[in-house]
Amino acid sequence: MNTTPTATGRTYVLQDRDITMDDNVLQVGSDYSLRVRDMPDADRPREKLLSGGPSMLSVAELVAIVWGSGTRKEDVLAMAQRTLREYGEKTVSHETDPRRLMAAAEIPLQKAVQLVAAFELGRRYHGQSQGQPVQVRNVDQAFQYLKGMGFSNKEQLRGLYLNSRYQVIHDEIISVGTLTSNIVHPREVFQPAIEHSAVALIIAHNHPSGVLEPTAADLNVTTQLKAAGELLGISLLDHLIISSVQCVSIMEDK
Repeated sequence: MNTTPTATGRTYVLQDRDITMDDNVLQVGSDYSLRVRDMPDADRPREKLLSGGPSMLSVAELVAIVWGSGTRKEDVLAMAQRTLREYGEKTVSHETDPRRLMAAAEIPLQKAVQLVAAFELGRRYHGQSQGQPVQVRNVDQAFQYLKGMGFSNKEQLRGLYLNSRYQVIHDEIISVGTLTSNIVHPREVFQPAIEHSAVALIIAHNHPSGVLEPTAADLNVTTQLKAAGELLGISLLDHLIISSVQCVSIMEDK
């Protein structure tokens, strides 16, 4: 089992097979107490954008502009900072279920809908301007793509769905919460693969504790998903456990 991602490690290999497809209360953080309305005009997100352009703003400030206002209990910028810190910037950017984001980040549903819509717009226009999709052939490349989730203090299960050229054609947050067979069902993992015509997938989850030793639940889920993939003809290439600095491949020795 490898605890340091390396490009010289195991390379993912797709099986040559026919593809048959029949047939989820945070406490408000106290590290930011200055409200937007109490800030000098020049430091407020909207004014900063108008004077210096969007590149001058942090992600939290941009989210605060999208939201426009906070709640009675939480200032808009404080809520944006907390959401990004607790959920993870990259994880938020790939979230497609507003209700899941609402529940996990403890934000109003309207705010979650606005955030999901804003990132979806970004993905669509970004995708139109890009060349070849990202290719993932080994543990190191998978870790470089996914390492942002290692900073989240909530455990998340994420799936990378690949085509026959090992290119990422879809990226989805499958669940948020402790990894057990009760919340990780094969249908939730493989449904996006069928919808996007993926031939393989890599799943990954983070351990907020920083301890990367696989649990019994991690091993059981891996075995269950591997068997389901073999039945569907969709290869499970790897299951990674990720922290902010390294990862472990559960399937390294399999």
